[in-house]
Formats: sequence, structure tokens, C-alpha cells
Amino acid sequence: MPTIASRIVCQNQGMAHQSCFLATLILFPLLAAENNWPQFRGPSASGVGTGATPLKWNGERGESVLWKSPIPGLGHSSPVIWGDRVFLTTAVSEDGKASLKVGLYGDIKPVEGEGKQSFEVLCFDRKSGKLLWQRTAYNGQPKIKRHTKSTHANPSPATDGKHLIVSFGSEGLYAFDFTGKLLWKKDLGVLDAGYYQVPSAQWGYASSPIIADGKVIVLADVQKDSFVAAFDVATGKELWRAKRDDVPTFGSPALAPSKADGSSGRQIVVNGWKHSAGYDLKTGKEIWSLKGGGDIPTPTPVVSGETIILTSAHGSERPIYAIKNDASGTLEVGGKSMAWKQDKSGNYMQTPLVHDGLGYFCMDSGVLSVFQMATGERLYQKRLGAGNSGFSSSAVAADGKLYITNEEGHTFVLALGQEFSQLAENELGETVMASPAIVDGVLYVRGRDHLYAIGGKR
Repeated sequence: MPTIASRIVCQNQGMAHQSCFLATLILFPLLAAENNWPQFRGPSASGVGTGATPLKWNGERGESVLWKSPIPGLGHSSPVIWGDRVFLTTAVSEDGKASLKVGLYGDIKPVEGEGKQSFEVLCFDRKSGKLLWQRTAYNGQPKIKRHTKSTHANPSPATDGKHLIVSFGSEGLYAFDFTGKLLWKKDLGVLDAGYYQVPSAQWGYASSPIIADGKVIVLADVQKDSFVAAFDVATGKELWRAKRDDVPTFGSPALAPSKADGSSGRQIVVNGWKHSAGYDLKTGKEIWSLKGGGDIPTPTPVVSGETIILTSAHGSERPIYAIKNDASGTLEVGGKSMAWKQDKSGNYMQTPLVHDGLGYFCMDSGVLSVFQMATGERLYQKRLGAGNSGFSSSAVAADGKLYITNEEGHTFVLALGQEFSQLAENELGETVMASPAIVDGVLYVRGRDHLYAIGGKR
């Protein structure tokens, strides 16, 4: 199949050679993102992959498993992929195997009595699953405790094909090259992202960094002095920092277009309770802000055409907001800058997936709702499973299929579209909390103890 660049260039064969070359350069970052999975949720945080993906598998019996590699320690970071490399992070306890309590429960207490941790960065060969290198970013007693369902390695890495950016929250922000050489590191201070009403209930930092225009974007909504900041990807130099007026949140920043007057054309958008907002990518200047929603927002913003989708579900409101990308100033719920909103419909844990004008929103109890993104109309609602399993990892899609995995490692495969159609159910045989990656028809799934590559025979 021809690439986007080749289709455009071939359709304009009369274009001067210099112009063709310029067009190719402009499109190269987009093409690179299409063929890789460079951050949490993949290209443009869309959750949409490429290739002819598998319908059925079984991790315990090895059916459709291309390879399976052990992962030391405990972590919820999702795999990121560039070329023939797969990157993960983990935290290895010196006291033995760390505990993890999954399921539908509401205990706010953190894990007590954990000892020192080794904060590790792992690089695997994408074709074979062989561990190519492992680097220790930090070793010591964690500065913040974690929730019983959380880990000390929650944020997913990010890469631009040259730099690998890794966040361990209070234990630092790091940049490596693809050989595992440390390029720079930053101490961002103690990032206590716990329950704002009970500060002693420390839960652990979770926001993943992203890379855009040579900038590393970090969101730190924490108990005190929340901020969003940009760092130079090559040197780690801080380029700008914007103060945020919010309690701890757990989503990641996202890149979106901006049509607001005075913006650079692209903005960093972040979810929040007191302070959802858009910031100019180049300067960090706040473009718009919005107050309201769930008080512990976890989903990352997603882009649907000319709207930015925010959702949250902790508390009584549980909204979905569709914000126009020309929004500016202080926004009002239901105001002119909001294309539509849906009450009592938002996600708690999972980042929704938007594909071909439809939005797929799965709640932590497994209730899936599908909306028409142009209008906010709900097309259907369906429960996946019996309602006794938690759903924490975010959905991914490719090849006309939607993959939604619960915490027990059970994946529901659905047909993308306006009507509910379940195609298959599959068992991995391990707990799954991380969101999968999809590249060239292969699903890369992080289980509790292993990284799996799932696909057809090669």
C-alpha cells in the first residue's frame, strides 16, 4: 500500500522537484508515527494501529503468540515501539515480588512497608522479544507510596526515534539514546499525586510524557504546586512552565490543533477537575481553561476532527465535553466553545478511542458506550462480561477491530462501527493493567509478568 507521502507526491507529478522534496520533509514525522507506536496510546495518542491484526489467541497455550518475554518487577507503563525496538519501564523491589490488588473496589489506602526499588528501563527486540539492554535510572526508597492497584512505574515512555524519554515521577525524568546511554536527567521534585481529600493516601504518579516539536511535555498535577512544562528533548533544558490550579490528576498531556487567535497553531491540552486547559505549544501561554467534571480525572484528552474530547467519571457529574479547537479564554459548560456535552456518561480509568467519527467509551465496570462524535448522540451501550471484573487499560483498534482488555487479561474483540458486534474473546493468562500497542498487525501486550507479541504466523 502506498504511503501518504507517495500518494500525495504521485498525485502532483507536475510539482517542481524542490517542492516535492519539501513536501516529503513535512510529511516525514507523520509517516514515522504511522509505522511506530511512539508514546502512550500510539500515534497522536489515537490508540489506532496498523496492519492485519489477529482475531483469536490464548496466552497460556501459546496460540498466536509470536514471542513472550519475562518482565522483572512491577509496572503499568505501556510498551512504546520505534523500528525494531520495544521499550518498557518497571520497578523491581529489593524485598521480592511486589503485591498488586486488582478488581472493582474503593480502598484508598496506599501500600505500606515497601523497601527500596530499582527503577529500570528495558529495551527488547521487536522481532524476537530478546532483551537487548536494561538500565537502572534510580535506586532507592521511593519518595511517594503507591496505591494497591498502582505501581512505581506507571508512566509510559515516549520516543521520537532518536531519544527515549522516561518518567518515574518523583524519581526523575530521564533521556536515553537507543543504545541505552543516558543523555540527561531532571529532578522534578516530589510529585505527590494522591487523594486530594486525604493527603496521606499516596497513590503514585501516572502521567506519561509526550514529545512534540523537539519538546518534552510533562504534566504534574500534584498535591502542591501543580504545573505543565516543556523541556528541550536534546538537552533537558526547561523551555517553559505554566502553573496549574488543580488537585492531583492522572492523565497525560495531548497535542491538538488550535485555531484560537494568537496561538502558534498547536496546543497542549490537559484534563482536569478545577483546571482543564489548552496551552500554546511554543510558549506555554494558556489559551483556554474549563472548570468542572470528575474530581479525579484519569483519561487523557483525545482529538476528534475539530474538537477536543475530555471525560471524567469520579463524582456525581461524569461528563463528556467536546470542546472546539478555536476555544479561548475561560469556558463555560454548555457555552459557545463547547460543541456538545453528555452528562452521566464519562470514563473513570480508560482513555476513550475515536475512529471514523465514532467514540468508544468503556467504563471501569466494562460498560461500553459508543457515540457519534459530530453530535454526541449515543448509538449503543453494552456491558462486556459479567460486570465482576475491572477494566483499566485503554482500548486499541486496527484492521476494523476494537480490542478491550479487562484486568484479568480477558480481551473482547469487537467490530468497529455503529452497531455492537462481538467477534471473539481471548485469554492472556495474566493480569493486564497496561494499554497494548499495535504495529504492523502485531499486538504487544504487557501482562503482570511478561511482554507478549500476538499476531499471525510469520
